[in-house]
Amino acid sequence: MEEIGHFIGGKRVAGKSGHSQNVMQPMDGTVRATVALASAAEVREAVENAKAAQIAWGATNPQRRVRVLMKFLELVHKEYDSLAELLAREHGKTILDAKGDIQRGLEVVEVCIGAPHMMKGEYTEGAGPGIDTYSMRQPLGVVAGITPFNFPAMIPLWKIAPAIACGNAFILKPSERDPGVPMRIAELFVEAGLPAGVLNVINGDKEAVDAILDDPDIQAVGFVGSTPIAQYIYGRATANGKRAQCFGGAKNHLIIMPDADLDQTVDALIGAGYGSAGERCMAVSVAVPVGKETADRLVEKLIPRVESLKVGPSTDASADFGPLVTKEALERVKGYVDIGVKEGAKLVVDGRNFKMQGYENGFYMGGCLFDEVTPEMRIYKEEIFGPVLSVVRANNYEEALRLPNDHEFGNGVAIFTRDGDAARDFAARVNVGMVGINVPIPVPIAYYTFGGWKASAFGDLNQHGPDAFRFYTKTKTVTSRWPSGIKDGAEFVIPTMR
Repeated sequence: MEEIGHFIGGKRVAGKSGHSQNVMQPMDGTVRATVALASAAEVREAVENAKAAQIAWGATNPQRRVRVLMKFLELVHKEYDSLAELLAREHGKTILDAKGDIQRGLEVVEVCIGAPHMMKGEYTEGAGPGIDTYSMRQPLGVVAGITPFNFPAMIPLWKIAPAIACGNAFILKPSERDPGVPMRIAELFVEAGLPAGVLNVINGDKEAVDAILDDPDIQAVGFVGSTPIAQYIYGRATANGKRAQCFGGAKNHLIIMPDADLDQTVDALIGAGYGSAGERCMAVSVAVPVGKETADRLVEKLIPRVESLKVGPSTDASADFGPLVTKEALERVKGYVDIGVKEGAKLVVDGRNFKMQGYENGFYMGGCLFDEVTPEMRIYKEEIFGPVLSVVRANNYEEALRLPNDHEFGNGVAIFTRDGDAARDFAARVNVGMVGINVPIPVPIAYYTFGGWKASAFGDLNQHGPDAFRFYTKTKTVTSRWPSGIKDGAEFVIPTMR
């Protein structure tokens, strides 16, 4: 059985703590590998490697740094199929979905090839008598990312690529549930020419996370996961003087106006609600039809579609979605369905008893559909993170708009309509960070930024796009005056441009 350690100083190293955890294969419930759980001392070893390597890397000009990214893209494309298969086997998502996970990460790498432009400063000649002023962006030093199980390629790449393009060294702490792809990504970066130590991967649990948050040489931390952990990491990181961007939970609504194309809407809800078994922070988990007729027609069309969803092993190219990531995740989602039934929601499609023939020990669950869910119910308030869609009926547009506005989370939201006025009003007034108009999963393209509002995000800057370059650099402003412009005598007033 494979034993996965860490990636420190440009190579794989065995774990030293004596603690490890099984890496499961969700489609059949077997143990695929074991992964080492790092001690604080091992985290410190990675930081020391990163700190030593960052000095020369930060002094390398940006154009040469991005050549490493270009070579990395080339190497990943050669291994696309094998990376997707590895990702699917450890996570449980289908191979097609795994390829999408990788591709969305690579798109951010592609944008980061523009780092020489994004890092340009400003210059003003003659800002005052004989005075020139200019600014420059410089790397922070050593930075870190703590990433979730549900996108083991995409989110690490969202953090690694801009950080190293800006001249930082990076410590990645991926999910211990599916560490195989992050480890291979690190190897491919070194093969692409990244100096040893610039990128280190530490596998671990809370001990490793706390060591990252407390290490004085780590200047910034990025996180994606649940809201309680995002709050914890943000609070501890900032208390230790670090920059932090932490992204948490979600409850993404899709509002269906009476004039919407219902066939298009149902297609959108099926893909966005049940794709990847609902284990996406941008999954649509709440459908909000406006008006009784719209709601009745929507549910009538949804029921047979949910019932006919094909659940299968990750290697089945015809499957709509695969198993959940762990047995614990499966039981948690089933538990939420039980809660919804007890709360009085109408369970019109029940996937709790689904069994996959030949894969009885896998972590499978069929699609579930609730109708007549109300805002007071836990299944509405809390993130389920599984193949469960709730229909919350609204009497009118204003009532529908209030639902995402009043919800604790504010990650993504969508409206389906043919009415441009309604769409424009919705986009302007909804209190959510990412908005889709006839687009069910409004993840921005890579040269815009990704980030939610309210309890879905903590910190001032978003992921990828221009915000990533702001987050991973610090601005230095220089004001210069040469001797020919200096008057004799001391000056006791604050300098001005007069």
